[in-house]
Amino acid sequence: MGKDSCRMEGWLYLIRSNRFGLQYSRKRYFVLHDLLLKNYKSNPVSNNQDPVRSAVIDSCIRVTDNGRESIQRKVVFIFTLYNASNHNDQLKLGANSPEEAARWIHALQEAALMADMNKRSAADCPMRDSQSLRLNCSNKSHHLNSIDWTFCSSSVADGTTSDVVAPASWTIFGCQNGLRLFKEAKDKESHGKWDDHPAIMAVGVVDGTSEAIFQTLMSLGPSRSEWDFCHYKGSVIEHLDGHTDIVHKLLRRDWLPWSMKKRDLLLRRYWRREDDGTYVILYHSVFHQKCPCQKGYVRACLKSGGYVISPVNQRKQSVVKHMLAIDWRFWKSYLRTSSSRYITIHMLGRLAALRELFIAKLGDCSSSYFLEEKVRDKRLHQIEEVKVEIQTRPENGKNMADMEDEEVPKAPSEHSSLIGLNDASDEFFDVSEPLDYDESENGWPDDIGPEMHSQDTRHARLSSAAGFVKKLHDLAVHKRGYVDLHEMAKEDTLLRHYGSTLPKDPTFNFPCSWAQTDPSTFLIRGETYLEDSKKIKAKGTLMQMVAADWLKSDKREDDLGGRPGGIVQKYAAKGGPEFFFIVNIQVPGSTTYNIVLYYMMDTPLENAPLLESFVKGDDAYRNSRFKLIPYISKGPWIVKQSVGKKACLVGQALEINYFWGKNYLELDIDVGSSTVARGVVSLVVGYLSNLVIEMAFLVQANTPEELPEYLFGTCRLNHLDVSKAVQVKP
Repeated sequence: MGKDSCRMEGWLYLIRSNRFGLQYSRKRYFVLHDLLLKNYKSNPVSNNQDPVRSAVIDSCIRVTDNGRESIQRKVVFIFTLYNASNHNDQLKLGANSPEEAARWIHALQEAALMADMNKRSAADCPMRDSQSLRLNCSNKSHHLNSIDWTFCSSSVADGTTSDVVAPASWTIFGCQNGLRLFKEAKDKESHGKWDDHPAIMAVGVVDGTSEAIFQTLMSLGPSRSEWDFCHYKGSVIEHLDGHTDIVHKLLRRDWLPWSMKKRDLLLRRYWRREDDGTYVILYHSVFHQKCPCQKGYVRACLKSGGYVISPVNQRKQSVVKHMLAIDWRFWKSYLRTSSSRYITIHMLGRLAALRELFIAKLGDCSSSYFLEEKVRDKRLHQIEEVKVEIQTRPENGKNMADMEDEEVPKAPSEHSSLIGLNDASDEFFDVSEPLDYDESENGWPDDIGPEMHSQDTRHARLSSAAGFVKKLHDLAVHKRGYVDLHEMAKEDTLLRHYGSTLPKDPTFNFPCSWAQTDPSTFLIRGETYLEDSKKIKAKGTLMQMVAADWLKSDKREDDLGGRPGGIVQKYAAKGGPEFFFIVNIQVPGSTTYNIVLYYMMDTPLENAPLLESFVKGDDAYRNSRFKLIPYISKGPWIVKQSVGKKACLVGQALEINYFWGKNYLELDIDVGSSTVARGVVSLVVGYLSNLVIEMAFLVQANTPEELPEYLFGTCRLNHLDVSKAVQVKP
């Protein structure tokens, strides 16, 4: 695909729902060219051939990655186009592979980036003459300074893997079977001692593409026994969304010590693909009422684990990191440390077996044996996915039987919307992770294993916080089948003043507090970034963080800066020069949690031209510039890996609602607007009280005149506690 022409074409699946709410697909040939997405029943023989349907791509079109779904016994990778001003106006498409889906997502995003720049010339295109499935665009995005798409996401993408200066979190302790072995770095007080259930990581190079390795690791079929000597049988218990499911794995007995009974694992599996082709697969143990402990097995507890598959050597090879931290549930305390470490290291040896599998395939790539195995495994994997295939219903109750036949001409208004996929019901909750594990206190007997408590369940949609799980002390099960966040909220504190509910602690010693992070922790674009792509340490911040709120409510809380009695309105009443920048991060669910950060500057906005352009620009411009750099400085590996340390344009991934007043601009970030983000937050919330979260906010600089970048603020959140979130008055 050329950058100037922005052309992409190929076969995709058009995903729809019938009158019964069941999803079905139609294979169509799509062509993206000149901001027009065309749909054909076959490969067009000429550029003048009329499409069956078409859709206009402009600056208010967004693309979301919906992950894997099983449609008509076929596993496809789904992505959805939708209108930011009308979410009912959407188009759901599927690709055969995650790489193909990623290429289409990238192409469509670049088309949206170019749309505003080309809007005058696009008006002359014959778009209105086509049979249109039109994604209507509101005029609010067509302001004079709408979107400054001066950067190209492909050519000027940041090459660094981290925008945070952080100490090494792993130390090497050995090498085995060609794999480097690392243990998680600890504080000096530990004196190099091993934990009872240590986090250990194996790193090796595999001769295969990251996509091929990802597909191999995700498979639970019989072909897994070709490399995974620990695996006996696996199944998907429940499919939560395109990036998350619950899987059950039975482990073989022959690789375990002779005195040890068989083990199994019930895991929540989450995956995502990074822009550079890196795949991340994360696991942690859960309880699920549909999969109680089986006779003859002891259920081990995977505290955190997974794979990171990064392409190298022009994507011909991949560096694979495999990490595990497992409590094997030994009943004798003196067996814990040494035996757990030995078994975990043995299990990590699967990575060497995976490497040898790909070497064998590479050496005999023409062999029909491997081709047959690949086809067989793919069929079995699809059958396995069909077992948990989601059946959906149209959200607006429309009769969609007429979608079965595309030959019938339809008016553009009839094609304005495609009904999306409802969220799956969820019946699991996270295993608690006590800091000081005590078998007698947690009720774990000897190798017989834990018993499942009876659970009264009621199905609920994932969008109602089914994805947001957390730590519990009593392992109680909520009536919906999972434990919601408000179960931990034992104190019903009422809100008094906005901007005063979360205390400040510059010493970093007290839990559930905030402070400012050292700006030099973060890397930003330097003055010559457009020439050499070099980043520099930030030297300071434009604003000072002056307050924070940690709130809960039974509904979404917007525009907190405009509410009377808060810190913003108090300064507004004085009529001073102070200007506030408010970041309101909203975690939706049956109980909505808000972390609100208040930044203030006492100098005129004119002194910071880039920030002034951001404040006075429209929503589309702001979405193209607002950038967040996240960093989990303390916490489990699984959370650190899920969050990452790379800057991201928040408005391109999540919905942001902007509110402004005389002396403030507020950004309300809806975390629930993205499937990928929901998966990340579900992990973060589950370990929230054990985390130190650091963030930096800035406006992205795209031109030489705007460089170098500067941070407008940083923050550090110490061990937040959901029980201390303050209730917003109704």
